[in-house]
This record gives sequence, C-alpha cells and structure tokens, in this order.
Amino acid sequence: MKLLDRLQTEVLTADGAMGTLLYSYGIDFCYEELNVEKPEIIEKIHRDYIQAGADIIQTNTYSANALKLARYGMENRAEELNKAAVRIAKKAAAPEQRFVLGTIGGIRGIRKSSASLSEIKSAFQQQAEAILQESPDGLLLETYYDFEELTTVLQLLRKVTDLPIVSQVSMHEPGILQNRLSLNEAFKQLESLGADVVGVNCRLGPYHTIQALEEVTLPEKAFLSAYPNAGLLDVEDGRVVYESEADYFGQAAVQLRNEGVRLIGGCCGTTPKHIEAAKKALTGLAPITEKKVIAQKPIVIKEPAPLVVPPLHEQVKKERTMIVELDTPKHLDTAAYIKGAKALQQTGMAAITMADNSLASPRVSNLAMGSLLKVQHHIRPLVHITCRDRNLIGLQSHLMGLHALGLHDVLAITGDPTKVGDFPGATSVYDVSSMELIQLIKQLNEGISFSGKPLKQKANFSVAAAFNPNVRVLDRAVKRLEKKIACGADYFITQPVFTKEKIVEIYEATKHLPTPIFLGIMPLTSSRNAEFLHHEVPGIKLSEETLTRMKVYEHDKEAAAREGVTIAKELIDTAAKLFNGIYIITPFMRYDMSIELIRYIEELDGKTKERGIPHAETISN
Repeated sequence: MKLLDRLQTEVLTADGAMGTLLYSYGIDFCYEELNVEKPEIIEKIHRDYIQAGADIIQTNTYSANALKLARYGMENRAEELNKAAVRIAKKAAAPEQRFVLGTIGGIRGIRKSSASLSEIKSAFQQQAEAILQESPDGLLLETYYDFEELTTVLQLLRKVTDLPIVSQVSMHEPGILQNRLSLNEAFKQLESLGADVVGVNCRLGPYHTIQALEEVTLPEKAFLSAYPNAGLLDVEDGRVVYESEADYFGQAAVQLRNEGVRLIGGCCGTTPKHIEAAKKALTGLAPITEKKVIAQKPIVIKEPAPLVVPPLHEQVKKERTMIVELDTPKHLDTAAYIKGAKALQQTGMAAITMADNSLASPRVSNLAMGSLLKVQHHIRPLVHITCRDRNLIGLQSHLMGLHALGLHDVLAITGDPTKVGDFPGATSVYDVSSMELIQLIKQLNEGISFSGKPLKQKANFSVAAAFNPNVRVLDRAVKRLEKKIACGADYFITQPVFTKEKIVEIYEATKHLPTPIFLGIMPLTSSRNAEFLHHEVPGIKLSEETLTRMKVYEHDKEAAAREGVTIAKELIDTAAKLFNGIYIITPFMRYDMSIELIRYIEELDGKTKERGIPHAETISN
C-alpha cells in the first residue's frame, strides 16, 4: 500500500532527529559526507528508528545541497551524497517495508540575502534530481522559515514528480510564520500548490506545536504532519542537550493526533526512545475526521503615539534642515560632550547624530546618551545602529528600547569591521545587512516583531540610510540607493564630500530619487588631517588645490582650522543650492567649527535670528 493510501486510514509515525544522534557521537563535520565515508553509521540510525516503530524514515540529506555543502568545499559532491543517502535509507527500510522520504532542507532563515531564489532553485533542482533517480517513496521539505522559499521549491518539485510531497514550515512563534502569515493560511496555500501533506517541524517543542495546531482546520485534501523538537534545549559543558522525557513526547503525540495530525515524527533532540514512546501511545488510535478549532483571537495593534515634531525626512522636504554629528566620547567623562551638545542646541540645527561605536571602537552608548540629551536637555538625537555589534535578538531589543525612550530617528548602517578597531579579536556579528535592517525596522513600524509576532503597538521610526558617493562609479552607488529605498529608507545621509565637482555630480546622479539626501560636509582641521583623508581613507580624494591650501598652514594649527572652515563654506555654497539637507560632521569634538558652519548656512538662507548663538571663538575659549 502506498504512503497516501495508508494516511487515509492510519496515523503514521516518522523517525526522529538524525543530527542529534550524530552530534551525540561526537561528529562535528559535514553529516552528509557520512553517506559515502561512513554509511554504516547512517544505516544503523535508520534501523534504530525502524526498530523503535517508525513507519517512515527520511534520508540524511537535509543539507545536501550545493549551497550548504560549499561550507565544506563539497559543493561538487551533491549528486553523489544524495544518491548514496537514498540507497542507504532504502536498504535499511526494505526488510520491514518502511517508507523512505528524500529530505530537502530549507536554506534561508530571517536573512533573504543568504541565497537568492535563482540560487535556491538551481541547488534544489540538482538535489531533487539526484534523490528522485534513486526512487524514494516521496519527498520531505522541512525546516522552512522563509515561506517564499518553500513555495518556490514546492512548485518546482511538483512539476517534476508525482510522488507525495510533505511540506513543513518552521515557526518562531506558535501559530504565525516569519512573514506574518497564519499557520492555517500557510497550510491552505501549500495545499493549493500541490502539497500532499502539510505540517510543521523544528524550533518549537510539543507544547507550542500543539498550541499552534489548535487554530488549524483540517485540510480539504492534504494531511497534517508534525515533527516537534523534543523540548527546549539546554547547554551542559558547552554541549547542547535536550532534557525532554520520552514518555512526555508519547503523550504529546496523542494530543497532536487529536488536532488532526496523521504523520508524527520528531526533530531536534528526539531519539529512537521518543519515537518508540510515540508509536506505543498512538497504537490503536484512528485518525480524526472532524475537529473543533479554537478561534484565533483578533490581533489589535495600537497606532504609535503622535510625534511632537515631524520626522526629519518630512521636515527636509519642506525647508532647509541641518543635522550635526557629534560622536559620544570613548571615555567616561561626558561633561565636555554635554557642553558641546548644548552649544549646538542653540543653533538652528535639527538633530545631533551619534555614531554607533564608529571605527569599531567602544564609546558611551548612543542610546544612553541620546536619552540623556532628549530628556535632560531637550535635544533631538539621531541614533546610528550598526549590524556589526548585535545579533537579531540584540537588534530588536535595542530598537524596542529606542522606541520606549521616544528616540525615533535612526540611521541603519553595516558598521566598520572589528579588525579596524580597538579590539581586533572581537566578533563581528552581521546577522543582517544594512538593507535587511531597514526592512526589519520598517516591520516594527507595522507593529510586527522580526519573528512575525505582533508587538501590540506600532513603532514610528524615521529610517535613514548611508550613502557613500566617494566611489569611482557613482551610478553603482545610486543603484544601491534605489535598493535601499525599496527596503524602506526614508532619507539618506552621505559621507563627507570634499569637492564642488563631486557635489554637482551627486545632485545630477540622484535628482530623480524621491528620497531626500543630507549632504555631508566635514571641515578639515589640519594639513595632516587632509593628507590622512586623501591618502588613507578609502574612497575619499581631496583636490590638489585643497591639499595645497591646507599645506600652507602646516605649522599653524589655528590658522589651518580657519582655512578648513573656509573650504567647508565654499563647499556649502554649492551644496546649499542643490540640497535642502546639510549634514555637518564635527571633527575631533571641534563643535565650534560646526557652529560657525551652521551660522553661515543660516546667513545664506537669510534666516539668521536672535537665538543667542555663541561665537565660535567664545566657545573655543
């Protein structure tokens, strides 16, 4: 009798984890390589699960695609490893006439950029062809967090085979997918695309898997499956362990059956003992044909609190808007920083921007300092957020903290690699790219967690993105801006620009964009400063005229600073005609220079007012 015929009248038991057992054996290299190098190990695990009562076993091919095998330099062995895996499983299954499913595991997690759809199609088509050549009883698509990836692969496979396909999603939160689709709706879509069995596996243990399935209706034609983890993982002496008891897993299997599941197996942490307990508990139980579904509670997401001032990206569309970078100190004495911020506050600038450990060197937290400036001094902070220092957990927590503190202006950037900073041995995280971070921040603006879970309230972040125009081919940089706009960027902040010609070039290359740009101007402080920027900072080139003008004052520090301000004013003359947004980058805490440039811009605009703006020379004294 074929697999789908059996599922019409029976609740079948599948096997449990392969990786968990291999990990317990101390194997720490590519598991799929064992299909060729140590096939007896894989065959023994299959036989152990069959002896425990598994009606179905899956091939050891979860990561046997070219993209994942490339981590081990084995991308050219995909066909060999997949074919060997099916042969091993069929050999183990033959004596007991068990079913064999060829496994194709998901590639993407939260990061879509980890693989493009074209790369995924190519890798999975190659893997599927190899598996199908060895005639399994069906295919198992498991551990797919990215629903787009799963539907893409399902449609691809449905075109090349009539074998049963089990399509399983993975959830971060019970009942909802990463893309915010409900589990019930996801199953309906998978069924409509040709999946014969739809289900869940991994990430969640029995309790939360059951909870998620309580809201799921019985499919019209397909069957339900569930492969939960053994439970929550723990770490002992640096090794991952699962403490869940087998009897508990057996009891859970009955509850899964009560929710309409007809194919029950195990994922991470499960062993032959868990499957044996499930088989024993399910023996004699027929599948259910009717089910009372727990109604999904309506999700209410509150609108964000109204902003006291308009977002910077809206403000700059209507009028001249100036922002000033003043990086937080690298030490614990913040008195001078506060003094500088208060001096800048008296100008017409709109916000103080604060880097996030620029050049990979630790500074006072810009979240903490931004909150102090806002609450104690009524200064608007624009907080930079790098992808380097925080994983996804830390990034969302950080952003939720910014929202709670009322800090809504952020700049999403990649961040300088740690090897350039004070701690070159530190780890660079980079869970996401700057573009993905922009998308995730915008998701918070919809009241949705990175995991797809509702957050009960919408955030209201205004998201800036970085723009480095100091490149050889500006058109390529502009194409990148267009991608960032598609990701949700509200406006751009550029790196410092040092020639009038470059400013005009930037304007001509970006004038078609709907998104405003703050053009970066940084006054030079000395000839050495100019030489360093010109010769050592990638992408920045100063004109020979500028270098010569700064060289004249090589031995006169104050005169050099004055000349640097003069050069910056000349750049502003051009920038102010073309851009509403000006970004003043304060060098080495010389906020007196920034104040003089702000005053100059106001004079150009004819907007000088009696604000009690102190003169630069007064501040420096």
